[in-house]
Amino acid sequence: MDGGNTHMLVTDLAVSFCPPSDTRVPCVIDSPKWQRIEKDLYLHAAQQSAWLHVARSEEKELTAEDLVVDDIRVGELCPNSSPDESWESRPGGMWILRRNYKGRSHHTVTAVDVLFGMDAVDPRPQWNLIRPALQLKAQQDVPVAMLSVQRGTAKPRPNGPQATLRVGEGGKFKIAQISDTHMVTGVGVCKDAVDRNGQALPESEADPLTVTFLNEILDVEKPNLVILTGDQLHHDIPDSQSALFKVVVLLIERSIPYAAVFGNHDAEGIHALSRMAQMSLLQDLPFSLCRPGPEKVNGVGNYYVRIFGHAQSQLPLSTLYFLDSHGQVPSTLKDPDYDCIKQSQIEWFTCTSQALRKKREDYESSDRFHLSLAFMHIPLPEYGDSKLLIRGGQRREPTEGPSFNSHFYDALVKEGISAMGCGHDHVNDFCALRPDHTHDQSPQYGLKVPQLGPWLCYGGGSGFGGYCSYDGKRYHRRSRVWELDTNTGGIKTWKRVEYAVERVDQLVLVKGGEVAPDFKK
Repeated sequence: MDGGNTHMLVTDLAVSFCPPSDTRVPCVIDSPKWQRIEKDLYLHAAQQSAWLHVARSEEKELTAEDLVVDDIRVGELCPNSSPDESWESRPGGMWILRRNYKGRSHHTVTAVDVLFGMDAVDPRPQWNLIRPALQLKAQQDVPVAMLSVQRGTAKPRPNGPQATLRVGEGGKFKIAQISDTHMVTGVGVCKDAVDRNGQALPESEADPLTVTFLNEILDVEKPNLVILTGDQLHHDIPDSQSALFKVVVLLIERSIPYAAVFGNHDAEGIHALSRMAQMSLLQDLPFSLCRPGPEKVNGVGNYYVRIFGHAQSQLPLSTLYFLDSHGQVPSTLKDPDYDCIKQSQIEWFTCTSQALRKKREDYESSDRFHLSLAFMHIPLPEYGDSKLLIRGGQRREPTEGPSFNSHFYDALVKEGISAMGCGHDHVNDFCALRPDHTHDQSPQYGLKVPQLGPWLCYGGGSGFGGYCSYDGKRYHRRSRVWELDTNTGGIKTWKRVEYAVERVDQLVLVKGGEVAPDFKK
């Protein structure tokens, strides 16, 4: 529920129960003051549906005779109260305390929402989950419904409209790429975890393992930025919002700015939120750099973020491009097959890159190194090239990308992108070069010189709700880290892997602003 309207106060709550197959019963309250939260409290898993309704009134219309909700509790028994309090019962074990309107206070309830699962979290400022869960007598395997309440006047995001990313005093900037978390509504099931020795573990709850693993990475690396490269959510989950919040809360708690692209599974399923709806959620959260991108460009989430110099410098030292790689498409060529990067995206990327380069040329310090990277979920067809020079990892499964090649890779080469990071293929974790492009003729020998780059890197699967096995063999979850050194024009990368104390497969990708062909650490 949208809590952005600061002039609305909650005046009452209700729950309606309806047979899901009876379309004659609308399950709504016929009054403009009542709004139904569009989430079945049984998550479409019962013989009936249940819906929370929230009554709200504009503050300017309220008088001292009107009642507003001052507190909400959940439980079998009426909360202990003082003589001047009168708690009212509502379905689902809800108790509400209403008082005559005397102006807004920090206690006043301004919005109510529903999240699901005992592991539910709410990272939105001024929102708090109410425990225990609603008492609905749902099936044990159905994630419980939890009320979340916003109080008081909505405040601006802690990081303002858009945080400015800056390198540290030493010119360095660290990025953690987190891919394929595959969060669900509730805790989910992990079917292919292994211990530190690679021995198979029994099935377990997935999302708590993912949270623990990501917490370890974030605490060790302390990145300046996190990039979520798709499939934050598993497919066919009943409540996208609950699952998405579990990913980003880890970043918001640490005040880490983050950007995200969508994967093929994020909006997959009849109850899943659309890409645009998820982007709207992300945009409104603290420390988010996420943007939907231009309307006339195919997809949701085509945008860029710049990293500036230390202190108050207005010189951009790095540009990160984010693109929507779409999802699965019907195909007679292969199954599964995926959509390609569209021409409108290629044109947007090319025009944006050239326009930003022209702006940089206006700076007096335009001779500084500028490092550009790109991120998306589904790998380009070039990731499957048998001629790749693979370094710092392994190909453990075939690349699953689009059968049609729209040649976005060529645009990356032309615009001088140093590296691309993707996800999707969970057990592939390499970086690789494709040495089949050429520079102009060498002035010394008159020969074509092989051009290396951009690097094509996989992030590796970090979520325990997604697969991490192939051809009968299980692997540890992992995540990629990128370190930019804007003083030397360098890029290093390494991985954080379950149980490994040290960095894994550290590589030097770029030296002096150029792709490094020697791969030395």
